[in-house]
Amino acid sequence: MNDNAHVLDCEVEAGIAKVWLARPERRNALDHTLLTRLGIELQRLDRDPAVQVIVLGGRGKAFCAGADLHWMQRAADFDRNQNIEDAGVLAQLLRSFDSLSTPIIARVHGSCYAGATGLVAACDIAIASDDSRFCFSEVKIGLVPATISPYVVRAMGYRKALQHMLLADVFDAATACADGLINEVVPAEQLDLCIAALAKLLQGAGPQALGETKRLLREVAGKTIDDQLTRRTIECIADMRVSPEGKEGIRALLANETPSWRRS
Repeated sequence: MNDNAHVLDCEVEAGIAKVWLARPERRNALDHTLLTRLGIELQRLDRDPAVQVIVLGGRGKAFCAGADLHWMQRAADFDRNQNIEDAGVLAQLLRSFDSLSTPIIARVHGSCYAGATGLVAACDIAIASDDSRFCFSEVKIGLVPATISPYVVRAMGYRKALQHMLLADVFDAATACADGLINEVVPAEQLDLCIAALAKLLQGAGPQALGETKRLLREVAGKTIDDQLTRRTIECIADMRVSPEGKEGIRALLANETPSWRRS
């Protein structure tokens, strides 16, 4: 897309949208422009009925090295209100991931530092090549991994997130997988094959069912199983059973046919 030149690339093929952070000369470092355009692009793709899966990756040698240093230097001269507005760009982008119905797969390779870990944690599924390296580097320069913290803690749990954020250590993909930040580690040459296989599985599911499953799990995670939560789950399945998609899925299953949403 022309309006995203130099910061973002997007290509859609057979229902899969590949969104690339496209600042390879700066290791795809995040700045106001990139974050804003990424948010706009994800919302646009989520509204496109032809898009069934979104893959988020980075051009060049790294997924993303974190915040652009020039952007951070500029923010150091802002007053508090200006910094609140500026920091809100990443915070709102991460929050928007939860509102998207379309599943998002993070394609991670090379460096994934600071704010980039927030992008990975906010994605629905994260796959990393075995050459990936991760770091919550903020405390080393006197900052705090603030806006990414809810998503990282949700992915990794309190104890592991606290450990890595306090130590600001560089850890490998195997550790990131064991600690919950990513779902799977694969050899670099198999990264795209693995993601393609996952995307194909996602394309076999009902689009509305995927979106509702995302929303439901966000709601129930960490909640006490009480009458209110149980009622929410009952209403969810009841509504889906009578939805056009639910009816089509059951009809196709009983008739041993392919449901209408599934690509051949």
